[in-house]
Amino acid sequence: MRLALLACLLSLPLSAADDTSWLQTKGTLIFHDAFEREETGNLAKDIGNGWNSATSDRVPKLKQADLDDGIMKIASATKEACHAAHIHHDAGFADGGVIVRFKFPGLNKDENLVTGFVDRALKDVHAGHLCYATLSQTDLTLSDRKTGSMNLAIKKKRADDAAAKKKPDPALDALLKKKSQVTPLKANQEWHVFTLVTEGDEMRFSLDGKLIASHRSEGYAHDMKRWFSFLANSTVWIDDVKIYKVR
Repeated sequence: MRLALLACLLSLPLSAADDTSWLQTKGTLIFHDAFEREETGNLAKDIGNGWNSATSDRVPKLKQADLDDGIMKIASATKEACHAAHIHHDAGFADGGVIVRFKFPGLNKDENLVTGFVDRALKDVHAGHLCYATLSQTDLTLSDRKTGSMNLAIKKKRADDAAAKKKPDPALDALLKKKSQVTPLKANQEWHVFTLVTEGDEMRFSLDGKLIASHRSEGYAHDMKRWFSFLANSTVWIDDVKIYKVR
């Protein structure tokens, strides 16, 4: 049984309906991994093929990425590392995206997957977090974090207001609300393929060939998505990853 789509798709732009084809015909495949190997250990670069982990060295005795029968099985040591597992690979595009085969294995109650793009060279955004699609057990969220929650000026404003015990700034709350879009989507434990793309100021997410969500915000137009990233707070399996550059 596939993920149950609960949102109406008729209002979404027809031009965004086949992003897999858009990537394959207009773009260049710049990276592919089917994980047909064994990892060499538990440290940052031990997944191999150019992958890196921002959290593995924090807990070197705990395996957070197990390559098994052509699958990268992520099992986050979130509590021990004080951070969800963060695994990333070089990308490098303004417009482009990824095609990923994945599965929630059902080993934990609240399995989720946060996937998107990072530019660590960007100094006014926390850790360079640009934009993400977040798949939970109940919904999909597209978020522009560059001009939203990860913008350092916004983070400071919110922290200062909290420290001063001020009421939330209504204008800031309204701005942040515009920086994300939530679409109801019920998860299961089957294999699925998602396509995540950025084109100009738009980010789009498709699942098994169907457009699920499209969101516009200026942060998506950032001219250098240097990394493609996975973040997971518990368990998720990744079978195949393709990264395409269109521009």
